[in-house]
Amino acid sequence: MMTVKEISKLTGISVRTLHYYDEIGLLKPTSKSPTGYRLYDDKALETLQQILFFREFDIPLKKIKAVINDPVLDKNQILHMQREMLLSKKAHIEQLLTNIDAILKGENAMNFAIFNKTELEDMYHSMIVNMNQAQKEIFIEKYGSMEAFHKHFIETASSEATQKNFQKITEWYGDKEHALKAAAPPDTSQLLPAYQRRLEAILNKLAVKKNCDVHSFEVKELIGEYDFVFKQLYQMNDVSSLLLETAKLYQTNEEIQKIQDSVYGSGTTEFLGRAIEAFYQKA
Repeated sequence: MMTVKEISKLTGISVRTLHYYDEIGLLKPTSKSPTGYRLYDDKALETLQQILFFREFDIPLKKIKAVINDPVLDKNQILHMQREMLLSKKAHIEQLLTNIDAILKGENAMNFAIFNKTELEDMYHSMIVNMNQAQKEIFIEKYGSMEAFHKHFIETASSEATQKNFQKITEWYGDKEHALKAAAPPDTSQLLPAYQRRLEAILNKLAVKKNCDVHSFEVKELIGEYDFVFKQLYQMNDVSSLLLETAKLYQTNEEIQKIQDSVYGSGTTEFLGRAIEAFYQKA
C-alpha cells in the first residue's frame, strides 16, 4: 500500500488533486489507515495511470470516470483505446518536428500524397461497416439509396477541394498510412463490439428518461457520454455537426423513428433528437 504523499512523489500529481479525485469518485483509495490516511494498492495505481493517459488529451474528468467505470470495457480494451490515441498524437508531433527541421534547413515545402480511388473506396467501406440500419436510413433518405450515396461520396471525395482537405488530414496524422488508419473502423474483434454495446447501454438509459427534461443534468450527462463514444468510435475530434444533423432526422423521419423505436421503445428516437440538440445548444 502507498500513501497519498508517496503516490504524489511517484507520479508528480499533487496531493490536492488526488484528494479531489477521491471526492468526485474518480479514484477512491483502496482503504484507510487507523489514523485516517488514504492508502492505495497496485490496482488503484493502474487506474491512476489510465486517468493520466486520458488527461493527456484534455478529456474531462466526468467522461474519464464514465469510461473507467463502464462495465462493458475491460482493462485491455481501455489500453487499446489509449494506445491508438497516443499513436495518433505521436504521429502528429513527429510530423511537426519534421516540418520544423525542414524550415530550419531552409526548406518549406510539404509534399503529402493524396488518396487515390482505391483508397477512397476503402474509406467508404470502412465508414459504412460501422453503421446500423437506422444510420443507413439517414443517407437513404437524403440520397435515395446507399448506391447513390456511394456514388456521391466517391465523386465528392475526388474533387479538388476535398483532395486539398485530405492533404490537411494527412498532415495532421503525419503520413498517409496513419490518416487511412484513422478513417478505418477500430479492431472489430475487440473495440467495435464494445463501443456498440456501450452505445446501446446509453440508449437504453435514455429510453428510461424519455419523459425527463432534455436540459436536465442526468440527460445531458448521458448525451455527453454518447458524444464521447462517437468521437472514439469514428476517431473524430468533433462530432457535433454529425450528431446535430442526425438529431433533425430523429425528430422528423418517421421511418427512422419506427426502426429505432422498435428496439428502444416508442418516442425514444424523437426524444434522443431533442436531447442531442439541447446538449449542443449554445448558452
